Amino acid sequence: MSGSEGPLPMGTFDRRQLLQGTAALAVTATLATEALAAPAAAAHGPHSGPRRLDEPRPLDGRPFPAYDYTRANKLPAEMTGYWTKSFEVGGQTRTAKVYISPETPIRSYYTVIAVPDGVDTAEFLEASGWVDVADRREEGLFILEPGAAGWGGHEAEAAYVEAAMAFHQSNRYFSIFGLHYLVGYGDGAPALEAWAVSHPLRVISQVYVDSPGLSVTYLASFAAREFDGDTEGNYTDVVFPEGFDLIRYDETVLPTWFIHPDPRSVGASLSYWKRANDTADAGTADRTLGTVFRQRRGSGRWMTSHAGPISQVALQKRPISNRNKQSTSQIVDFLTAYTRYENFFAYGNQLFERADYAELGVRVRTMTVEGFVREYLVHVPRSARRLWRDNAPVVFVWPGNSQTDKVFLDATQWWRVAEREGFILVIVCEQYSNTSISVSHRDSIAFFRQLREVMIREYPVDPTRFYSTGQSAGSQVTQNLAIAFPEYFAAVASTSFTAAPNAAGAITMDGVQYPATGQVIPTYQIYGYGDLGLLAGGLWDDTQNSLDAWASYHLRANGLELSDVDSLDGERSGWHDRFQTWTWRDRDTAIPVLKLTKNLYRSHNTMPEESPLMWDFLKHYRHEVDGHGHVTRYYSKSGFRRPGDSRRL
Repeated sequence: MSGSEGPLPMGTFDRRQLLQGTAALAVTATLATEALAAPAAAAHGPHSGPRRLDEPRPLDGRPFPAYDYTRANKLPAEMTGYWTKSFEVGGQTRTAKVYISPETPIRSYYTVIAVPDGVDTAEFLEASGWVDVADRREEGLFILEPGAAGWGGHEAEAAYVEAAMAFHQSNRYFSIFGLHYLVGYGDGAPALEAWAVSHPLRVISQVYVDSPGLSVTYLASFAAREFDGDTEGNYTDVVFPEGFDLIRYDETVLPTWFIHPDPRSVGASLSYWKRANDTADAGTADRTLGTVFRQRRGSGRWMTSHAGPISQVALQKRPISNRNKQSTSQIVDFLTAYTRYENFFAYGNQLFERADYAELGVRVRTMTVEGFVREYLVHVPRSARRLWRDNAPVVFVWPGNSQTDKVFLDATQWWRVAEREGFILVIVCEQYSNTSISVSHRDSIAFFRQLREVMIREYPVDPTRFYSTGQSAGSQVTQNLAIAFPEYFAAVASTSFTAAPNAAGAITMDGVQYPATGQVIPTYQIYGYGDLGLLAGGLWDDTQNSLDAWASYHLRANGLELSDVDSLDGERSGWHDRFQTWTWRDRDTAIPVLKLTKNLYRSHNTMPEESPLMWDFLKHYRHEVDGHGHVTRYYSKSGFRRPGDSRRL
């Protein structure tokens, strides 16, 4: 390490202050350690001591892991530990390492680390505390290593980094959240930063230590590239209106921290990320971060349209010791204050605050369903007691296919809505029924029935205000339940998958057919312009698909016609008027009973901006079920905040 200013001072971040743009607090080493407590660590406890890495086991040619049904929502036990993977790049064999902590869940967060030249990777990970961090947080590490002659320039390393990251993002040995934290050290930093510049939608946040930065020429080669409306897979391409300004690569908000960079060459990188994050020209001093350039108030960046201007670029001129665990803690605090969702379609990509399980009191629970251990999350916000006493509403969330409960807590930001509105949040985790490292829906009816009883028995809930929501395959679960078992919920609202009875008048769940009841249940669906092909277009075009069948079923149940809609053009709202919403009302009471929103600027994946929209629909309904199964539904304009405004539907 060079430099004469001394090491970076001890300190850690208050995550809310970090995101709100005020100074970080310096605290003791004990508090710094506690600040790293992982979501799952709150349930299982931190690792008891520093871990020593064994010799890495090779992934090359290794059979894929078997199913491990004893571990609810966790990678198979045989995959935990320290691994090595080789790549043939330009006639040379290069390697990368993987560390999977003992309790790493399916679709976990991973930190991608480019180690500095001249270190033994295992010794570096131990001495710097990265292994301890992974164990405490129950997460994974993916480690890029220099070649035999050390790190080359970022252009020389591009093929290796691309090969390694392609494996990291899609393999059958472990699964990842889908977006990454990046940390680059020394001459390894530019190679990792160059990948971030070329793949900005896949990075949550990044830190570079002792980096020389990137050249103006390289940065300029990506800066003006634009994200168009092309989608991947079986999705519909988005067509933007005339005169629409496409997002440039250098307008992708990405929190960035440079620690002790080379002052002679880091200027281009610093300027690039300041522009990308739309920061103020003047920085503010922070004891830990150094000079902080915060995203401007009123920033027009798409990626923070929901969370607000929470991003920043920081420059700490002081050096740190790469083997100082407190320095690593500071880096982790910066990185994990953030999360984001949607890794391929820019107009749905959003940066926001990552949930802190310990601070929020989120509980990770399990139960046995049809002989299999299943995981689920329960969040009882402090506002529940204040707003509802012992009768809090409950929102049950069904994630999309391969999306776990932990992924969806962050991706949907439902926890934020729960904090504000006081409802209890329950997020279902799927089961190992796709591959041994991924999940999909299984035994959904049995799982819900058991969850319902747990919530009634153990939590202060109002069973007349149980609601269901979900995304994609989870939306299919929600919509099928609404058709076959409408007595379960007061109302439903979900995204990006519709359901309707087949020609025989039935729906299928878990391989079993159930008859459609034809009964009324308030229902809301949100989908994207670039969504699944079965949702392409709208209700007034010539294409008949799943969207039309869904609307026809619910309109018929309510005795309505398509023409009974409030407005044929729909009501526009949201960022850049992205939401186009149609509403149908009960003819006798004028109470909304069916609602549809088209998000004009997203593909298939849901967005956190949609969760408040769904709650604003759900909260108005409650229902009572008599001993004969007859359902009576009620509507409250105030969402049951004002006594006496409840009306029978």
